[in-house]
Amino acid sequence: MKILYAGALSYGTSTRWRQWALERIGCRIVPFDIEPYQAKNTLVRKVEFRVVAGPATDRLNADLLKLVKQERPEIFWADKVLKVRPATLDAMREKGIVTVSYMIDNAFGPRKDPGWRLYRKTIPFYDLHVTQRDVSLIDYRDRGARDVMKVQTAYEPTIHFPPPDGWSDEERDREVSFVGTPYDERAQILAAVSEAGIPLTISGNRAAWAKELSKSVMDRIFVGGELFEEEYRESIWKTKINLSFLTRSNLDEYTQKSFEIAGCGGFLLAERSIGHASKFIEDEEAVFFDGFEELKEKIARYLPDEAARTRIAAAGMARARRDGYFNDHQVSLIVERAEAILKRAGRSI
Repeated sequence: MKILYAGALSYGTSTRWRQWALERIGCRIVPFDIEPYQAKNTLVRKVEFRVVAGPATDRLNADLLKLVKQERPEIFWADKVLKVRPATLDAMREKGIVTVSYMIDNAFGPRKDPGWRLYRKTIPFYDLHVTQRDVSLIDYRDRGARDVMKVQTAYEPTIHFPPPDGWSDEERDREVSFVGTPYDERAQILAAVSEAGIPLTISGNRAAWAKELSKSVMDRIFVGGELFEEEYRESIWKTKINLSFLTRSNLDEYTQKSFEIAGCGGFLLAERSIGHASKFIEDEEAVFFDGFEELKEKIARYLPDEAARTRIAAAGMARARRDGYFNDHQVSLIVERAEAILKRAGRSI
């Protein structure tokens, strides 16, 4: 199976991790990095992102069709790509190529992010859409999607793996930790956690957090900056309680971070949801909270109890491995669906 794989392929991107997983399961990948297809001028780049038009979009579509002609792939996989045009997808379908859009963000959610104009137009032109939430299945079908399937976000086993045997609280210098972005009400909740006297550490984009937190709170709880791959994994290893929040403004049912924490053998304290509860047994494989008061109670309960944290973290990691919460399993499900579409179209694999 040869796949023309388009996405942001730089260090630290989950797109790159899915490429690795496709290669591990035996697919031949023709990589197409979309990151060079941005204007160098900051203002022009912002305008192009909002209108999804201009020279960069022209070049991206032209170069994709050149690669199609040169490589003759069976599948085109667009991983969180917004600049593909309907005419480009039509040209691929005429050549017998199955076109797949993997999009874990919500093009129809209440957050009203910019940049979706062209993507929404392409919905009827892809052969298969891949999403991570039930509500999006309905949204895509209502907008004319040919086929849509749900998979979960996943951890990358070459990055997210447990610490050496014997790791304990002696090696953990972060009591309670959150690594990520200040979406929704996370900043307010975490500021209240810190003000309650709980030893909290936050890492992420400094500028984004500084917009949401006072200078005194930033000085007290913010450490370092954005953490990627090895640094991110080690932050989980060195944390007694790893926090995970839903992105409610995206209508998410669970979050990739929860599976990454489990993959790293970390103790997971996640925001309660039907999605999280379907993936982990509460108080056995992960611990859940709903709102500030319960979050504070769960931290007080588990922070001094290393034995309970160790037991629950081990069970959560075992569940994640057993039930396929890692990239190889999740991308294999998508490839299987794409293969079925190829067969229905009479194209040999």
